[in-house]
Amino acid sequence: MSLKLQINEDMKTAMRAKDSARLGALRLLLAAIKQREVDERIELDDAAVMAIVEKQLKQRRDSVAQFDQAGRNDLASAERFEIEVLSAYMPAQMSEAEIDAAVDAAITETGASGPGGMGKLMAALKPKLAGRADMTLVSARVKARLSA
Repeated sequence: MSLKLQINEDMKTAMRAKDSARLGALRLLLAAIKQREVDERIELDDAAVMAIVEKQLKQRRDSVAQFDQAGRNDLASAERFEIEVLSAYMPAQMSEAEIDAAVDAAITETGASGPGGMGKLMAALKPKLAGRADMTLVSARVKARLSA
């Protein structure tokens, strides 16, 4: 079953269970998917749907940080719940050791050295780690490795 169909089925399950919080999160996700399909006039595959889920997760994490900073714990907890719901559609995240190993392998593969090689290194890592690692964390690891 494709990821998009799985999200649709989960939305129907949430409707039947009258789980309004989960239903709202899934409807927002499906709306973002449908918007992209309409804009580009294409049917999205699982990789594109996963990219949308990742973008939605990033937006939620940013919102949580803003709400926490403003002292709005009620809104932050709602966003955290949506993060839990959306995270179910992402593959298992890589551990920090796996990320470090991938960074080391990419450094030897590209021959990057110094901060100037960061762009080339990130370009090599992004397709390999997309969806499996937080690219902000990967970027920080790459910067630390290249400056050391």
